[in-house]
Amino acid sequence: MTGKSFVSSDQIRSRFAQAMSDMYRQEVPLYGELMSLVAQVNAQVLADDPALAQRLDRNDERARLDLERHGAIRVGSAEELSMLRRLFAVMGMYPVGYYDLSVAGVPVHSTAFRPVEAAALARNPFRVFTSLLRMELIDDAALRAQAAGILARRDIFTAGARALIEQAEREGGLDEADAERFVAEALETFRWHSDATVPLPTYHALHDAHRLIADVVSFHGPHINHLTPRTLDIDAAQLQMQERGMAAKAVIEGPPRRQCPILLRQTSFKALEEAVRFPAGNGSAEAGSHTARFGEIEQRGLALTPKGRTLYDALLAQARESEGAGSTGADYGTRLQAAFAGFPDDYDTLRQEGLGYFRYGLTEAGRASPDHAATLPTEAAIAAGLVSADPIVYEDFLPVSAAGIFQSNLGGTEQRAYAAHSHQAAFEQALGAPVRDEFALYAAIERDSLAELV
Repeated sequence: MTGKSFVSSDQIRSRFAQAMSDMYRQEVPLYGELMSLVAQVNAQVLADDPALAQRLDRNDERARLDLERHGAIRVGSAEELSMLRRLFAVMGMYPVGYYDLSVAGVPVHSTAFRPVEAAALARNPFRVFTSLLRMELIDDAALRAQAAGILARRDIFTAGARALIEQAEREGGLDEADAERFVAEALETFRWHSDATVPLPTYHALHDAHRLIADVVSFHGPHINHLTPRTLDIDAAQLQMQERGMAAKAVIEGPPRRQCPILLRQTSFKALEEAVRFPAGNGSAEAGSHTARFGEIEQRGLALTPKGRTLYDALLAQARESEGAGSTGADYGTRLQAAFAGFPDDYDTLRQEGLGYFRYGLTEAGRASPDHAATLPTEAAIAAGLVSADPIVYEDFLPVSAAGIFQSNLGGTEQRAYAAHSHQAAFEQALGAPVRDEFALYAAIERDSLAELV
């Protein structure tokens, strides 16, 4: 024991998320407008739907709404990914889920670092979707070797961040002064640098292989490429983005608009074209530009069980494969709505058919008669008004949606699937740990809430 008083990982995460938000607002001015837009939409939704407001209050979701963000970064090597795992652990964030984006033409596989316990999620649900470049998907062997060499020569972490990570692991935490230093040092990993690490011809070669490869390999570190607030009505937010002249995506990724939102819906505005200086030898630089960072908004709904997710995936595939049009075409929204007519859209049916996860709690009447509530089967107690069943928020991501956002904002036309298969074992080896099963995490929250009824 060191005798030190440690700052909780939840507090460190909250401070880091706020510091990241402040930095990104300076780097991408439209992010500030996006935050204002989302706040207005959320306030209107809550004013118009008191039942929703009460449900959010009941489950500690309203307080976290204004804080909620997810970021996204891309790294190039196993060492970078493994050290990121250790960095995020200091903030109480752990790898959850495995996502293979290569099937949608993006040469990465990914996980999400996030809190995993219900109480930690309520305090601050900050998440970072983290992708690792799949070097084997660079077809040109010489270019692949060159990219690996470039990545091997960089260090995306400050010496201070490395030292504080090791200290937190050794001592079991960080005190107030060290926590403040950690936030400042860790933030440097995610900062935008307008000086590239490669000459312009190398950048073009990487870019021609895939725009995302150039984004990962050509810079000092994995600059945060978007920071996403959560809205309660993404359709209203999309309309406001368009009315304000933001170059919003034509299609909202994910399921269609529903009475009972499920999983995750995402939209974004076009990435910035940012000036970059490329080294040209003899201390000189050549002017160029790079496009990667963008604004994104998300709406989160019910976390689905494996049964519900299987149905979702089948209906999404049906909508996308209709007439071979994918998620393109003016009629995609119509095709999506038609396909999802086969997915129940009321919470009672979703719960009773085992399609989603729910958090259970005693109502006011149930708290007045807890013994009576405990004697009834759960569905009977709900029907009697003694127990509430609220949807558990989906905290994770969707690979098809993530790839759609990436493709839209990289500005390319690549829509091919790479000739590769999911490679979770290789990803976990690079990570240095297994990823956690998101279904098991949701099931545990539901199970714990049921146990608290008795």
